[in-house]
Amino acid sequence: MNRFVKSTWFKIIVSIFVMLFVFIIYAAASDKGSSPLSSIVGTASKPVSSASSKVGNKTSDASVELKSKSAYQEEIKELKKQIATYQKELADYEQLKQQNELYENALGVKQKNPDFVFVAASVIARDAANVYTSFTLDKGTKDGIEVNDPVMCGEGQLVGIVSKVAKQYCVVSTILDPNVSVSAYEVRTRETGYVSNNSTLAGSGLVKVTGLNRKTSVTAGGVVCTSGVGGIFPRDLIIGTVKEVKDDEHNISTYLVVEPGNDIKDIENVLIITSFEGQGVTGS
Repeated sequence: MNRFVKSTWFKIIVSIFVMLFVFIIYAAASDKGSSPLSSIVGTASKPVSSASSKVGNKTSDASVELKSKSAYQEEIKELKKQIATYQKELADYEQLKQQNELYENALGVKQKNPDFVFVAASVIARDAANVYTSFTLDKGTKDGIEVNDPVMCGEGQLVGIVSKVAKQYCVVSTILDPNVSVSAYEVRTRETGYVSNNSTLAGSGLVKVTGLNRKTSVTAGGVVCTSGVGGIFPRDLIIGTVKEVKDDEHNISTYLVVEPGNDIKDIENVLIITSFEGQGVTGS
């Protein structure tokens, strides 16, 4: 027996028991209130539990992130709806503003020309290939519109003439068109001429007024208006402002390069004059 106690195997067995006893004490000290066995098991399972906890936390974070993205997408959709609403309100406001301006101008023209009868109209189409910038209006025969009705904008500025009409719409040929002939005069000098345009000037948005004498007193800055001769256009509609005075190369006359008061290609709202004093009177 004494030999066994002194043997190497006995020493190994005692060492194992000592190590096991120390481990049990450590486990018990770390997990108070639990049995040594459960403490041992708990201590051994801590790495697994920690890993599971980390996986759970990551899953939770991913869920929160997905919910957050979904919430942002909903907010973006709502903001887009609000922007679309504001854009429509702005468009309606601008349209109403333009219509009010048109009616105010119409009232001013009416006060100066009580004999005028006109219909407000809006541009619904343009001929992009037409250098003379003809356009279509949303008024037609149902509104009392006829061919040769004059068209104006602003405070009595001539735009053109109705050249084609249907029940729901009409087509306007502008004063840039060489086929539109208008008798005219210059306000200061009272000298007369007539609108006879060409494609070169029309491409620059300008009007040619021909038939003036070589000794004309008209100068740049003069105002040219309709004379009312011919019964197609009423008197004193503004054609535009004289930009240049030039001698005609083909005869002894002088012509004027006139700039309309409005850029015809950008006009959106007009007034169609359906009746005025002197309409249809040719003088013959």
